[in-house]
Amino acid sequence: MKVHYKKKKGERQKALPVCIYNLSNRDTADQATQRKRTFRKFTYRGIDLEQLLDLSSEQFMGMVHCRARRRFQRGLKRKPMGLIKKLRAAKKSAPAGEKPETVKTHLRNMIIVPEMIGSVVGVYNGKVFNQVEIKPEMTGHYLGEFSISYKPVRHGRPGIGATSSSKFVPLKHNLSMMVGLVRNVKFY
Repeated sequence: MKVHYKKKKGERQKALPVCIYNLSNRDTADQATQRKRTFRKFTYRGIDLEQLLDLSSEQFMGMVHCRARRRFQRGLKRKPMGLIKKLRAAKKSAPAGEKPETVKTHLRNMIIVPEMIGSVVGVYNGKVFNQVEIKPEMTGHYLGEFSISYKPVRHGRPGIGATSSSKFVPLKHNLSMMVGLVRNVKFY
């Protein structure tokens, strides 16, 4: 038995006995099986994934936000329905356990429905098609949210004229400007 001394604030030192045991490999293996990681089960507004996939379009429509509900009430047009048909075909043709073929689209305003989960979509951002694998957490969001259409600003040094101290122009630049002015001046 090992004894550690700890002193608390305002108290005299006293011995606190601490027992240290050597754990065998068998004990650590037992502890590992007892403490297996449990994963959080996905739910969308209180409904788990299996039930979400079984919902009809009217039932799912009642669960999404009002803008998406309005969009579904007005009916899915030809292009969104064509995308869903292509995604179904890509899923069906994919071998079991493999990711389906990428389906490219410009429909950034397409709302992700549970039927699309597991598909790979190439979403156009104005320049390239960004591959997006549809996950259950994306349900109810727009495809465009996962394909950024701009390059985020990387702030560096300020440019000329941004501050009062940056109005200084190097001498080399001044000379070239003066030479340009002299060339344009005509002497009579």
